[in-house]
Amino acid sequence: TFEIVIQLGAILAIVVLYFKKLVTSLGLVKKLIVAFIPTAIVGFTLYPLIKTVLLGSSAITLNALFWGGVAIILVEWFLKRKESKVKNLSSVTYKEALIIGTFQSISVIPGVSRAAATIIGGRLTGLSRETATEFSFLLAIPTMVAASALDVYKSHQMITQVGFLTLFAGTVLAFLFAIIAVKFLVNYVKKHDFTIFGVYRIALSILFWIFVK
Repeated sequence: TFEIVIQLGAILAIVVLYFKKLVTSLGLVKKLIVAFIPTAIVGFTLYPLIKTVLLGSSAITLNALFWGGVAIILVEWFLKRKESKVKNLSSVTYKEALIIGTFQSISVIPGVSRAAATIIGGRLTGLSRETATEFSFLLAIPTMVAASALDVYKSHQMITQVGFLTLFAGTVLAFLFAIIAVKFLVNYVKKHDFTIFGVYRIALSILFWIFVK
């Protein structure tokens, strides 16, 4: 619950950074809702499995971390010489939004990374790195708000007064670091690809297998 709810702080950071685009583009908001639908269906349907089986398996997490890194590298290699068709958020179609949302639904598997799944989905539908990254950030708003609300509702009896203070502190820090992370990543992808993140995921998974698991 803590791991899910503190991401509301990160979502609030995205709302602050992209507030103007959200309030001035009803079309973009509609596309985000369409993209959210696959994850809503999968998350609500598989909630018990996610909480009791997937989140408790380090083997699943590490395998997802490793193969997700491989996928990032392969996608970058595949798209290296292809020019992106979609250069800005307003050009994203409903079909592309739905495809990206379908990729996001895979991230219910721990270790997959919601951001990585949506960015890969965006890149494969023809979005530029910057546009795919921004759409991924914005899609986190409905996704994490819904996930947090569902998890708090299901786990409210276990959240004590101390728990609320812990959640508040985690949320505030998540907000501050998300501001820094979002600005850094958007600027980074303007000049670099995601290969380094794939290498990082592979290296991290191997180190965990050797020294932790």
